[in-house]
Amino acid sequence: MSVEVDVLLQEAKESIEAAQNYRGELQQRLHGLNQARKQIRGSSGQARETLRKHFAELQAAATRLLAERLANLLAEVDTIEADSIKPLDDCQSLIEHGVGQADELLREGEAALRCGLGEKEDKLGSFTKKAMHIQLDSLPEVPALVDVPCVSAQLDDSLLGLLKERVPRHGAVSSHPPVQIEELQERPGSILVRWCKVDEDFAAADYRLQYRRSGSGGSQYEDAYIGRESEFLVLHLDPHTDYLFRVCARGEGRTEWSPWSIPQTGYTTLAPHEWRSGTEGYILSSRKNIALRNDSSHSRCPVLYSKAPTYFCGQTLTFKISAASQMDRRDSLGVCIDSESGEESLQRDQAVCISTNGAVFVNGKEMTNQLPAVTVGSAVTFDMEVVSLFPISNNNTSEGGNFKLRVTIGSGNREVVFDWLVDQPVDCLFFGCSFAHSGWKVLVF
Repeated sequence: MSVEVDVLLQEAKESIEAAQNYRGELQQRLHGLNQARKQIRGSSGQARETLRKHFAELQAAATRLLAERLANLLAEVDTIEADSIKPLDDCQSLIEHGVGQADELLREGEAALRCGLGEKEDKLGSFTKKAMHIQLDSLPEVPALVDVPCVSAQLDDSLLGLLKERVPRHGAVSSHPPVQIEELQERPGSILVRWCKVDEDFAAADYRLQYRRSGSGGSQYEDAYIGRESEFLVLHLDPHTDYLFRVCARGEGRTEWSPWSIPQTGYTTLAPHEWRSGTEGYILSSRKNIALRNDSSHSRCPVLYSKAPTYFCGQTLTFKISAASQMDRRDSLGVCIDSESGEESLQRDQAVCISTNGAVFVNGKEMTNQLPAVTVGSAVTFDMEVVSLFPISNNNTSEGGNFKLRVTIGSGNREVVFDWLVDQPVDCLFFGCSFAHSGWKVLVF
């Protein structure tokens, strides 16, 4: 009986545990539903506000422009009217003056005819002289109606027709943006952002990536990238800090950008790559990720190492050349197991590197394969993965067995791949550079 009870008790415990897990899963799904509902309602409210604000601004602008145009046209009518009426007013004044003179002359003539014989001769003489002085045969010219303005307004329905054609197609509402962020991959002091199209019918000409600190009320999104690529490495990020990323696209032949993707949160736990301070012959930027060779010594080619072994296998290490100078066979860019001071090049044991002329060196030996020469704008990349974690010869590490790392060095559109044998297992390495001549400037990330 006790065995049966134990079995039932065990089954009950298992059922309770299963019910708890089931409830937890359901609660997670409820939380997911609430988040989805919040996103739908929040984005719908924001879309409504955007539409109302945009069309209110359009209406205000259209009303203002129409009012300004009406005022300008009315002003033109006023000007034409004033300029055309003035000569008519002048002519009217002249005619009215003549009518007054004629009335006065008529009154004098009639009075002369009615006067007695003694005064008749004098008054008739005076009247005759005055009539000759007035020039009764001179009449002012009055313009014909065809010679004076007849003001009219020329209006057509082209603007209304254009509005009827364009307004129904102005603006759009979409339930999903055409692009979404696909992956956020942490890198030292940076995050690699990848995105993809989710609307296959959308022909993207350019993409636009923005980011900002998460949780900062006053922080505004800023542009990180605009171009045709579908990934970008955002540099100069603080470790253990959340950042929000969003992306949009611009269609072929369009000027406006698509709606933004749903913001994604990303962060990096990896400290940024930094050059080591205090190395003779090099000047570092404030972030210590840019190094400038500032003097030349034909007898020495000092190596500038990283501050710490911050390059881990499985990552991509990039050297970006922003300024170039004269090449030297001792120049080098690469990674190494240690950071021995006094070395004049990475073309040595326990290191792999590329020279500025494109030659590749492994443990100090030059390979037959060669990459393009390094110039301004060149990006040299190092990728490594562990091929063998244990000694190839035997399992006793004290006997100095070899460990294998597969190295890929890329420069330009070419790359070389080889296996690098090291004396001890490594998961992080130093990086370094060396230049014989001043003027070389390199950014590491």
